[in-house]
Amino acid sequence: MVTDTEFIRESISQGCVMLADDEFSIDRLVKYVGNGRVRWHVEFRGHRIEFTTGQLKKQPTFRRKVLEQAGVLPPQRAGASYRRWAIDLRKNAVELPWRDRPVDAGFAVDGLVSHGGDRWTVDYQGKAIKFTTTKLRRQTSFRKRMLLKAKVLPPRLDAAAYRKWMDWLIQNAAEAAPQPGDEVMTEKSWLDDLPDLAGWRNEPAPGGTK
Repeated sequence: MVTDTEFIRESISQGCVMLADDEFSIDRLVKYVGNGRVRWHVEFRGHRIEFTTGQLKKQPTFRRKVLEQAGVLPPQRAGASYRRWAIDLRKNAVELPWRDRPVDAGFAVDGLVSHGGDRWTVDYQGKAIKFTTTKLRRQTSFRKRMLLKAKVLPPRLDAAAYRKWMDWLIQNAAEAAPQPGDEVMTEKSWLDDLPDLAGWRNEPAPGGTK
């Protein structure tokens, strides 16, 4: 497992920008409260980077996440200096209710897969999120489930735009490869096999009447 320090050194060797103390200034910190938890969003040069309180307190994690998502490396501070900076940052955070958290404006699913019947899977950044047809077609259910399973909130579209987008996804859905044991006999094939199942194998007709 690569440590934070090794990750940072490797990134620097590949040409990552390492910022000096006077160059690193975040635009703002937003504290989202509610739903039984707290999340922090660091806004920096057009990037929005999400942290838990624990991640914000740990300097290696903070530097690594900013590096991963904004492509720059914040300066290394002495332990006490970083703690004071992080406390001051949290004290001056903008506080908003959880329901007002920002949506992912660039949201796009990787694909939609049909499993037959009314079963579907949305592929999103390596995750497979299961839906029924009803939940897929209801925008509220779709956004709620994506937030729960993938920690992303798709933007709200007007009703007609959402239906149009979802119809397009469904029309272009991939078919899941059949799995062993998935074969279900149709009513016709079951009736065709009924004589064999009952042991009625084309028995010769009985001889003439006596």
